Amino acid sequence: MRGNFIFCNPTKLYFGDSSLNYLKDELKKYGPKVQLIYGGGSIKKNGLYDEVIKILKERDKIIIEDAGVMPNPTVEKLYEGAKMAKENNIDLILAVGGGSVVDYAKAVSVSAYCEEDPWDKYYLRFEEPSCKIIPVGCVLTMVGTGSEMNGGAVITNHQSKMKVGHVFGEEVFPKFAILNPLYTYTVPQYQMVAGFFDIMSHIMEQYFSDYDDNTSDYLMEGLMRSLINSSLIAVKNPKDYDARSNIMWIATWALNTLVAKGKKTDWTVHGIGQHIAAYTDATHGMTLSSVSIAYYRYIMPYGLDKFKRFALEVWKVNPSSKSDEEIALEGLKCLEKWMKEIGLAMSIKEVGVKEDMIDTIAQTINLDEGGYLNLTKEDVAKILRNSL
Repeated sequence: MRGNFIFCNPTKLYFGDSSLNYLKDELKKYGPKVQLIYGGGSIKKNGLYDEVIKILKERDKIIIEDAGVMPNPTVEKLYEGAKMAKENNIDLILAVGGGSVVDYAKAVSVSAYCEEDPWDKYYLRFEEPSCKIIPVGCVLTMVGTGSEMNGGAVITNHQSKMKVGHVFGEEVFPKFAILNPLYTYTVPQYQMVAGFFDIMSHIMEQYFSDYDDNTSDYLMEGLMRSLINSSLIAVKNPKDYDARSNIMWIATWALNTLVAKGKKTDWTVHGIGQHIAAYTDATHGMTLSSVSIAYYRYIMPYGLDKFKRFALEVWKVNPSSKSDEEIALEGLKCLEKWMKEIGLAMSIKEVGVKEDMIDTIAQTINLDEGGYLNLTKEDVAKILRNSL
């Protein structure tokens, strides 16, 4: 492994079908005022809301509800939540929901006492917090983003057609995260499989970079094999506990900064996918799947050895009588077959992109430089057209 790095992850995880019991212990560490953040109300339908409220009341907490967090949290919603947190002098932000809810909670935590416009400071200038940060805890109900154990917070600005992620430092990581696989059972299948690909994309974007013999790559190959196996089971039986618990654990380790160590990483697919969502408001994992095959085919010649390894180690492609390029291409065909089998979007048309939008999307995107090929905006346009 090359380079120098520091690894620190301060999030305490509680995992399993009884993990909510530990919320009582965590609540003891914080003051009385809790901003309870959740989405469109699914936690009220499945009973989780009542369970959480009961625990909060048992701990004599003053509950300020911040509901209605959308799948792609907007800057307007961020302003609203930050104002609520500051006016109520919140001691703890408790996010109950999926990655968007947790992302939004972290954004609120650094924005409530920010003396500038948080969009300008964090999402345009990418500066770090210089103000009081409210601690965040979460109860996860959907897997994919890994937001439960990292500092990432993605916010959408529809007016400027921007969906931007800021990866904050360890002081913004959730202080604790409760992961009960049973809470993921009621997620609609479309959202479930979108989450599966978000996980896969996180791993691939860290895997497809560098040329050294890196322990992180071995870890990622195991995570990908486990994800592929469990996802095929979960699509057929969404209530298979082993499959759903495996996927929940994989999602966390895919983006809690561990497997990025010693890597440059390439977040181009996320950059393109998030930019598409800023225009179409499409589901995150589906925007990623819609461009991935075209992107990886485009860059494969520049990272051929790693794509060959991907085919051999993840997909167990038989290399007999095949050239390195043929092996690598077969690996991408296996990836494509799996993606279709679990029901992912395979074209940008499926996520709302029209051909006349392509040049605008390509020209306004911010490009990543961590991969095997540093793309031009003309390259992005070609990839998008190959994704139609």
